[in-house]
Amino acid sequence: MSKPIIIVKFGTAAITRPSGEPDLEIMKRIAAEVAEVHDAYRVIIVSSGAVGAGKSFIKRYKGSLSQRKAAASIGNPLLINIYSEVFKPYGIPIAQGLCERRHFAHRAQFLQLKDTFEELWRNGVIPIVNENDVVSDRELKFSDNDELATLLAAGFGAEALMLCTSVGGVLDEAGEIVSKVSDVKEVFRFVRTDKSFLGLGGMASKLTFAKMATKMGIRVVIFGMRESQGLLKALKGLAGTELLSHKSTLSARNRWLGSGGLISGKLQVDAGAERAILKRNSLLAVGVTSVTGDFESGEIVEVSNPDGTAIAVARAKIASAELLQNMKTLNYEVANANDIVLL
Repeated sequence: MSKPIIIVKFGTAAITRPSGEPDLEIMKRIAAEVAEVHDAYRVIIVSSGAVGAGKSFIKRYKGSLSQRKAAASIGNPLLINIYSEVFKPYGIPIAQGLCERRHFAHRAQFLQLKDTFEELWRNGVIPIVNENDVVSDRELKFSDNDELATLLAAGFGAEALMLCTSVGGVLDEAGEIVSKVSDVKEVFRFVRTDKSFLGLGGMASKLTFAKMATKMGIRVVIFGMRESQGLLKALKGLAGTELLSHKSTLSARNRWLGSGGLISGKLQVDAGAERAILKRNSLLAVGVTSVTGDFESGEIVEVSNPDGTAIAVARAKIASAELLQNMKTLNYEVANANDIVLL
């Protein structure tokens, strides 16, 4: 299993027609181009489009949460059947993976997911992943597939995260694609706040998660499939917007932790605790100034400095209730240095 991993995410607007129905020609091109790199990479496809594919079956569809869930339950099998058909000419079987954020919150659960995907890859199968909208207990607008793709890329240690969008990349003021970006903050000023006609995400979402991925040493490319060989050109750096990765020495475990698969709470710390954390020391209870959320021992929390800026994520050694009772106790460890990842 020495081949590098790539995560390729296709947004709703990138693979559907304005009516919401899957665009069969685009999906055929996706299969053809993924087939070309199948021998060189272990591929995970993250595909949106289930709600769009299923909404026409819901009478008087208005887009309510329950209607979206129902549409997703109809659209997911429709979408996966199309993927199965378009990959069939290349002799590549596909498998469906429906994930929830909680699958990334606990290391043991995530490793089971990873083992399953590695078994699929050993058998030449490409997993096609979507969020499990049907049973998710969060409103869909708070969790899009840009996040899911990034969590997979971080947890699996992917070489590249490919985000397909209808506009083909990050556009500057003149409407031209910005080809290379060394610092994601440089291009946030170009982002428009409107979203595509069917998708929940947008360029701001892509750049937010791209920033996380690049910090973990993952190359990110935002590209489009409307031009010929869009994916193949993007992989070679010849199309789309490439967001250059930073050098990272994080272990696989700490990449998973740093991805913040599911933040169960937030801790604000004082200046002394901030200095200690930045020096790679443990977080002690006396340095915590406020606690937000209800979390248990072993769950992931976000740590922010006195200004409210997130500086790290950590695996809590104690539950929030225990922390609140011991905030003045000396040498009371909240998170061990080995379980803290700087952002």
